[in-house]
Amino acid sequence: MKTRFGHLTFCTNIYSGEEWSEHFDILKNCVPIVKKEISANQKFGLGLRLANKASIELMDENKFNLFKKWLDDNDLYVFTMNGFPYGSFHHQVVKDNVHSPDWTKESRLEYTIRLFHLLSKMLPEDVKEGGISTSPLSYRHWWDTEEASLNAKISSAQNILKLIDELALLHEKTTKVLHLDIEPEPDGLLENSTEFLNWYTNILLPLGREYFNKKGLTFLQSEELIKRHVQLCYDVCHFSIEYENPENVLESLKKEKIKIGKIQLSSALKIDFSNDSQLKIEEIKKFEEPTYLHQVVAKMKNGDLNKYSDLPEALTKFNEDVLEWRVHFHVPIFLQNYGRLNSTQSDISFLLEIHKSQSISQHLEIETYTWDVLPNELKKDMSQSIIRELNWVKEVLEEK
Repeated sequence: MKTRFGHLTFCTNIYSGEEWSEHFDILKNCVPIVKKEISANQKFGLGLRLANKASIELMDENKFNLFKKWLDDNDLYVFTMNGFPYGSFHHQVVKDNVHSPDWTKESRLEYTIRLFHLLSKMLPEDVKEGGISTSPLSYRHWWDTEEASLNAKISSAQNILKLIDELALLHEKTTKVLHLDIEPEPDGLLENSTEFLNWYTNILLPLGREYFNKKGLTFLQSEELIKRHVQLCYDVCHFSIEYENPENVLESLKKEKIKIGKIQLSSALKIDFSNDSQLKIEEIKKFEEPTYLHQVVAKMKNGDLNKYSDLPEALTKFNEDVLEWRVHFHVPIFLQNYGRLNSTQSDISFLLEIHKSQSISQHLEIETYTWDVLPNELKKDMSQSIIRELNWVKEVLEEK
């Protein structure tokens, strides 16, 4: 829905359905419940997630027209999409496969182009920009040498430049600004803001200047084109796990004139080990589950940050020198505490306070996708939980 601070929604990656018919059935059953409670008297925007199979099916004109009619009939619209998970995202082991195919592969490019063509047709007339969040190029541990990692970053940039070609054509055709929103995350090939900016300024821009210069653009025009169509997805959970200071991130982006296409409002688990360490370890074990990666960044008493690719590894290596853990588990954003455990909810509030004064992005999307794998005592009705999250964000935005 449109607020004074941008479009606010939740991401439909919380719903299963790799095939369009299944996903659409779930949308029809669940979204109107949320819309009625949150935005009864105005249009409600969706953060649409389409798996590759669903995106191919929705290219069918009849299926697309049925979906568009459903949106119109229910006072709904789409302004942002999640193009990170390519395949199945629920009810099976996902782990590092969420990155596959990565941006070194042509199939990732084709999938993302398809999503943008769909988004360009879904954007309402009065919504001037649309974004699609995507993976941080690849998964870090697939590349075992520095040279292999660099080559993957270069190959990814080359594919993204081909995407920009397509987005520039869509801009000419529709006048809409469509942007790819790259989402750094722990153990991604781009893990944090520093790595994102290094790749953007030292690989993407230089390659892009040469690429578009051959097409008749000056270096300045090339840079403006790239910065219009490639932006950052600021996932609060991910940046919190990396112990990043939002003000420093925003200042670095501002210096390079790189925009934030989307803020994903999400919360990580945070555990203070200054007391009751063993009791807290037992509580965190309740969040150990086999579907998703739950990377851990541990702050040590000497100030070092130790990183673990998944929660089981961190549990086996826990010792008395650990001061704090940040765990990549998207917990409900309306809670600060989970028994003896905490969350990074305060980082969302802090970023939103900055946003209210600076207008960081026009796209705000809640992304708590773990409802099915939460400990049993935290599992509640999903629609009511989404409503509760949206209301919490609205309250934060309206606070003086």
